Amino acid sequence: MLHDKIRHTVTYSTILSVVLSVLSLLTVSTLRASPGPDKAATAGTFRTKCAMCHGPDGAGSAVGKSMNVPDLRSSVVQDQADAELGQIISNGKGGMPAFKSSLSDDQIQALATYVRSLHQKK
Repeated sequence: MLHDKIRHTVTYSTILSVVLSVLSLLTVSTLRASPGPDKAATAGTFRTKCAMCHGPDGAGSAVGKSMNVPDLRSSVVQDQADAELGQIISNGKGGMPAFKSSLSDDQIQALATYVRSLHQKK
C-alpha cells in the first residue's frame, strides 16, 4: 500500500513537472516571438499620414518638394536620434503637422523606425 502511494506521488510530481516545463517553454517562446510593431501596418500609416508630402519612398512628393521637406533618406534625417525623429513626428516641425493626437506612442516609434529603413531604398 505504501509502495503504491509513493508511486502515485512520484507519478503526479513527474506529470506536474512536465506540465510546468511545457508552460514555461511556451511562455518564453511566445515572448520571443512578439514581432513588435507590424511592418505592414506601419507602412500603411506612412502611406496615409506621411507620403502625401514625403512621397512613398521618403524622397518627397511634388507637394513636399514645393514646401522644402527634407529627403527622409538623407544623412540629415538619418543622423538624427530616434528620440528626435519621434519628437518631430509627435509634435510636428515647420509646416509638418503634429501626430501625437492621432497616433499612439507605439505608432510614432514604429514610424521613426520605418523612416530609418528608407535609407536602404535610396
